Amino acid sequence: MTIAPFAELKIRDVHVEDRPRERLMRQGAQSLSNQELIAILLRTGTKQESVLTLANRVLNYFEKLHELKHATIEEIVSIKGIGEAKAVQLLAAIELGRRLSQKQVDSRFTIRSPQDAATFLMPEMSSLQQEHFVVV
Repeated sequence: MTIAPFAELKIRDVHVEDRPRERLMRQGAQSLSNQELIAILLRTGTKQESVLTLANRVLNYFEKLHELKHATIEEIVSIKGIGEAKAVQLLAAIELGRRLSQKQVDSRFTIRSPQDAATFLMPEMSSLQQEHFVVV
């Protein structure tokens, strides 16, 4: 996990061109770290710490980014500095990402090979946390 060198600074203390929102507008979302993307979603830090430090704490709590997909409001709120509003913002973004990643499957999808079955099932099953038995 990459931590921005200015993680301990308040956003207002970071040069305008190095701020996550401005970098996203200039260079695109793909140029930002996970920490910076989460910081944009959280919008603000606390009086004691920057939004980048708070975003880093979220990443450390879940260890792997894809674990956020299964997070509950209670888990996210248990992170110091995250209230219900920030937790809901994160969960809404995660749900949008999940919906975007699901392919619009034609109702008459034909499975002729194991690869076809994998293509059909993997978007939904790739991040499951335990084994599932599926019949196609």
